Amino acid sequence: MWNGKNKALTFSYDDGVLQDARLIKLFNKYGLKATFNLNSGRLGFIESIRSGGAQVDHSVVRAENVRELYSGHEIAAHTVTHPMLPSLSEDGIVSEIKEDCSKLASLCGYDIVGMAYPGGGVNHDARVIQTIRNRIPNIRYARTITSTYSFDLPKDLLELDPTVYHMELDRMEELAQAFLKLEPEKPQLFYIWGHAYELDAAADDAFWLRIERIFSSLAGRDDIFYGTNREVLLDMPGPKQ
Repeated sequence: MWNGKNKALTFSYDDGVLQDARLIKLFNKYGLKATFNLNSGRLGFIESIRSGGAQVDHSVVRAENVRELYSGHEIAAHTVTHPMLPSLSEDGIVSEIKEDCSKLASLCGYDIVGMAYPGGGVNHDARVIQTIRNRIPNIRYARTITSTYSFDLPKDLLELDPTVYHMELDRMEELAQAFLKLEPEKPQLFYIWGHAYELDAAADDAFWLRIERIFSSLAGRDDIFYGTNREVLLDMPGPKQ
């Protein structure tokens, strides 16, 4: 249990984009905690991409702003350059992750213990997982992009499937209401992931306003532990890997 509680809520956001600043203001407003997965080799990049049918800013925070921006939350790895890890050699996988961890640790001032697999689709496989397990022992958890729509605890933290992707707004809202009603006898985890830039894809801030309503509904509950991935996962009962 987490501080005597059987329910925990955590968030995971990728790419270190400038929109993280707005998202962090919401997390801080509602007392929520998140983990942000950064590519150290892309810090400071300026670019835009298509998301949800709209062109949105995908510029990345500058290295000198990392520590202050993410204070109170967790920084985790996302590889140096955001490759599809299954396409790399074993040494390439190790280099991308270890170098990212080292560079991010120097920026944030603490050891990096987790990551999110970069890329969509098949962004990891058994060989990637085994390489991390055997050669990068500091990585204690690694998040996928496969939604479980479940609050059951993960069986393997190196193949950590989240509960729901944040742009599945209807499903996320349904799950939030179900989670709030739970009175579980065993630990249950609500794990939400996404990219902050995706919230810019709707006109009139519609996505931002809706996700804030969901955050508000989940906040301030005495029976929920609010933590970063590190705080929630490494204190979790049951198998660690």
